[in-house]
Order: sequence, then structure tokens, then C-alpha cells
Amino acid sequence: MRKPEDIENMDFEIKFYEGLLAKNKDFFQALMALGDLYTKRGLFEKGLEVDRKLARMRPEDPYILYNLACSYSLVNHIDKAYDVMKLAIESGYDDFQHLQHDQDLDNLRKDQRFCDYLAQRKNPQEPQA
Repeated sequence: MRKPEDIENMDFEIKFYEGLLAKNKDFFQALMALGDLYTKRGLFEKGLEVDRKLARMRPEDPYILYNLACSYSLVNHIDKAYDVMKLAIESGYDDFQHLQHDQDLDNLRKDQRFCDYLAQRKNPQEPQA
């Protein structure tokens, strides 16, 4: 559980980054920070909106795609989360240890297709589905 002062700080930072983006809507670093803050604050739909924009800006960045998959998972859009996570991995995301414990992906990890895909990626000698 977050302390009230932590929430207050996050709200302050959110307003700060939203202000920066009002002046420059494509400020990449501000978008990254804001998307992370929205997610930490539990504003998952807003985080998803930011992650979609970042993915349009850098469509082959595996870390941007990973974050987008996390956002889809958080809002329970499992098919999209699965498809985007596959893209992230195929684009070079390889921190499987983090992926298996990231709470943002709890919904996605309940999907058997995703479990099978991860198992196949860890044991590439098995035939792909």
C-alpha cells in the first residue's frame, strides 16, 4: 500500500509531465516517465494510451513493446497483450526472468498460449505452434 505522500508526489509528477507534454506532445522522455507514473498510480487506461503512442514512435523497440504488452495485460486485453509480447520478444526483449515475475503481466501469464509460447522460447528445439 502506498503512503499518502507517495501518492501526492506521483500526482505532482504526473501534472509536471502533462504540462511538459502540453508544450511538446512528442517529448519522448516525458512520455516514458508519464506512462510509468500512470501505471504506478493505477491509471491503467491512461498508461495504455501513452504506451500506444510510444509504440507508434518506436515500433521496433523491444522495451517499448514490452511496456505496451504490460499495459494491455493490466486492462485485461489478453489477445493484444499476447500479440505485442510476442513482437517484443521477436524484436529482442530477452529478460525472461523479469517477465516471469512482473506483476503487470499477471493476467497474461494466465493465458495458456502465452505459457506455451514462453516454454517454446526457452526450449527452441521443440516445434513451434
